[in-house]
Amino acid sequence: MVRLIKPRKQISSSSGPEPSLPTKLFASGLYTGYVPAASGTLGSALAVAFYFIPGFESPVILGSVLFLVFGLGIKASSIMEKRYGHDPAEVTIDEVAGMWITLFLLPKKIFVVLAAFFVFRFFDIIKPFPARKFDTMHGGFGIMMDDVVSGIYANIVLQFALLIPFIKEILLR
Repeated sequence: MVRLIKPRKQISSSSGPEPSLPTKLFASGLYTGYVPAASGTLGSALAVAFYFIPGFESPVILGSVLFLVFGLGIKASSIMEKRYGHDPAEVTIDEVAGMWITLFLLPKKIFVVLAAFFVFRFFDIIKPFPARKFDTMHGGFGIMMDDVVSGIYANIVLQFALLIPFIKEILLR
């Protein structure tokens, strides 16, 4: 069964060291990961908010930021996992990266972005192969990669959807 809300691990004295403030800030997507419910959805919404910064959709800018966020996200997620357990709900930088991959090279139109948000969340929740395989891995690479895969699937679905004239007409309004 698919869980829409990740359970939070109880922190004990045997948990790993407390992550630094910058690590928490980054890995949790500006603390969206600490919201009690739907932290992944909020992390995705944060990615959309950044995407609406003028010029952010440029392939050079978005691609560069994605590369940086992916690399730093692996490290930060690994640190957070030591404290909070396997693929913790507190980590939402993976959703931020996955959402940006979904939006990469798509038209910056409100209905396209809304569709991208919902399609990405769908794939992130159901975790089609190989996303589920990555989701079972321990460490930052697995944490980041399940959302990367979901973002790639969502982007492909939307790129194909935009090839269908009546869908394109609706989304590009």
